[in-house]
Amino acid sequence: MTQVYVASPFFSPEQVTRVTQLEEALAQNPTVTDFYSPRLHQDAQAEQFTKAWATEIFHRDMDQIAAADAIVTVLDFEAKNLDSGTAYELGVATMRNLPILALQEKPEAVNLMITESLHWYTKQVADFATYDFNQLPKGEFVGEIL
Repeated sequence: MTQVYVASPFFSPEQVTRVTQLEEALAQNPTVTDFYSPRLHQDAQAEQFTKAWATEIFHRDMDQIAAADAIVTVLDFEAKNLDSGTAYELGVATMRNLPILALQEKPEAVNLMITESLHWYTKQVADFATYDFNQLPKGEFVGEIL
């Protein structure tokens, strides 16, 4: 069984819909013990969007990445570049040697630093309901690389 960290933007209705569908798929997956999605954990002791709030959220998210067995990420963003926070989380995961599994629904090019760090890639959110996190099969990025 696996503890999963969800690295995804959630700044627009489209992004929230996408990550919500991903969370639902992970909740259905029998090989996922639990998952942590920062979108669901924005509450803090400090007032939202203050420095104290940002510090608390940052440390909580870093602790959750440290506790994770795998990272699941959404590569889709509003523009042609990955969300900077998501990219940072993927860099931390890479340095911790955690497998990174990616969802990308839009046909956008992806930077090679991201594509080369991926363990598995899919264009279908439903695939996360059945992916075997115990065996961790590999699957390369398919698409345009920047």
